[in-house]
Amino acid sequence: MAPNDTQRPRDLPKDPEKRRRELQRRKLERQAAIRAQKVAENRKRTAIIGASVIAVAAVVIGTVAFWPSSKPKPAASASTDTASSTPSAAPSSTAAKATYTITPKKNAASWKTEPAMTIDTSGNYTAKINFGQGAVDIKLDAKDAPHTVNSFVFLANQHFFDGIYCHRLTTQGLYVLQCGDPTGTGSGGPGYQFKDENLSSPTLKGGNYPAGTVAMANSGANTNGSQFFLVYKDSPLPANYTPFGTITGGLDVLNAIAAKGENDANGPGDGMPINPVIMNTVTAAKN
Repeated sequence: MAPNDTQRPRDLPKDPEKRRRELQRRKLERQAAIRAQKVAENRKRTAIIGASVIAVAAVVIGTVAFWPSSKPKPAASASTDTASSTPSAAPSSTAAKATYTITPKKNAASWKTEPAMTIDTSGNYTAKINFGQGAVDIKLDAKDAPHTVNSFVFLANQHFFDGIYCHRLTTQGLYVLQCGDPTGTGSGGPGYQFKDENLSSPTLKGGNYPAGTVAMANSGANTNGSQFFLVYKDSPLPANYTPFGTITGGLDVLNAIAAKGENDANGPGDGMPINPVIMNTVTAAKN
């Protein structure tokens, strides 16, 4: 006869009630382990380290450390705003809810391999992201991150980014807006991946990505695709995410987006922006 929970293994107590409780406990543990494994598999997606789980910045012995909130500084002109600006922290969005659903981009293109190198690595390249809230200007680093910039320019020229929602905003410990996933789930991309670059950049000092940095999100070493993040305030992060650009205008736009908050869907200070943030158009070219 096949064994079942009514048959007592040698390590179970003899008392019927104690045995029943022990069997129930073991059953619940098995179920919990199965659920945890499924959650872990489902969450394997492209991302920077979550604000609620950064050991160096947001977690102290399992307790999330909350940063003080303050109102943003008055918005500056996007044409004169520079990466040296220091926007204030966005307020916590506790109990806030997004009133929209992210819609995946229809007919998003996909490629099997990284695009061939076509950029001039000694040239000056810039990009502009036009959000509904305003524009962000970026100086791209073709010299130190050639594959990354080549891919970004390629995708921009293919209009891959146009109409994509920015699906993630962090406002505690980590201060970034993450964009570039056509599915809006955090697991989408262009169909190809490419290697990390520029991780020894002198701009990444002391485990810190300074305000104005534009860098790639990933799901592990050398898994870059189309997802990237815009740093609107100095953020403590290990040098695992390719920096490939610097914001030269529009930090006020990002600060205003952050001030609206997010819905804590991924944990305190980490979730979907309360108000939709969509890249209407993204352009990139050599100057």
